[in-house]
Amino acid sequence: MQEKLQSIRERALERLNQAADTGVLEQIRVAVLGKKGELTALLRSMGQLAPEERPAMGQKVNELRALIEEKLAERERALKEREKEARLQKEAIDVTLPVQPRTSGAMHPCSIVLDQLLTIFTGMGFEVVEGPEVEYDHYNFELLNLPKNHPARDAQDTFYIDDNIVLRTHTSPVQARIMTTRKPPIRIVCPGRTYRVDEADATHSPVFQQIEGLVIDEGISMSDLKGTLDAFASRLYGEGITTRFRPSYFPFTEPSAEVDLTCANCKGAGCRVCKGTGWIEVLGAGMVNPKVLEMCGIDPGKYTGFAFGIGIERITMLKYGVPNMKYLWENDVRFLKQFR
Repeated sequence: MQEKLQSIRERALERLNQAADTGVLEQIRVAVLGKKGELTALLRSMGQLAPEERPAMGQKVNELRALIEEKLAERERALKEREKEARLQKEAIDVTLPVQPRTSGAMHPCSIVLDQLLTIFTGMGFEVVEGPEVEYDHYNFELLNLPKNHPARDAQDTFYIDDNIVLRTHTSPVQARIMTTRKPPIRIVCPGRTYRVDEADATHSPVFQQIEGLVIDEGISMSDLKGTLDAFASRLYGEGITTRFRPSYFPFTEPSAEVDLTCANCKGAGCRVCKGTGWIEVLGAGMVNPKVLEMCGIDPGKYTGFAFGIGIERITMLKYGVPNMKYLWENDVRFLKQFR
């Protein structure tokens, strides 16, 4: 039994010194100290010894158990530390390596232009007012001199939710709401998204943005409208840009005009952009129809006013030379990053 005890000691210590990881240590512990381990089996066989030999042998077995447990603990600490160092080295991050550049976002060109327009008009004393995109027919059409079955409604190509609720076809219903709830003087601009049944192509979309302006006060004339639009054009496109009015028709203004701007690309000399004319059609405007004022509760005998409507996408395309409206909504990073 003394020889078995010595053999167990030598093999256990040798295996502990050669153990490569903590998993091997656990195997050694089970093989030597477990319920079916070598040292446990030796203790169970002590019944074969003479009674006077058992205490001394039991003491030696317990001493070997304590020694092996101590060596197991020492080796386990060393292996865990080595494994920790190996893991840290494997997971180390070299902070001196170049990193992948982080791309920054940028404002959409339509947002840039809208901010510029709002800055221009608020600088001229206009108040910014917004309204609902889902609108009553009463505000979208009727108060703007477009009663039921009016032929001009066909030109609006409206998305109807029901007979009395529509997706607004312009931001003019915001003006109607203001005229029915406020007394003159009124000086507002109304930006927002609008909807019309239209095929998407290079210059049209069923969803687009507008900004419309309205001024109502005593003594307002067509010259006030032209002066306002001239100031807007020169501040947006630079000095030398003026407006040209051409007679037109809108149910909610009388007289009405289509407004052209001097081509910002050639400054009126004539180029491919303006098709050699030196002018580009940009917006519609006119004096507020007295019938609209009356329907909104404003005395047309005392007050006059003007209104205008600008397409944000169109202004953006002209300002940056964008040839196709689809580029504004395709979210192609190659296109959008040019406006960073």
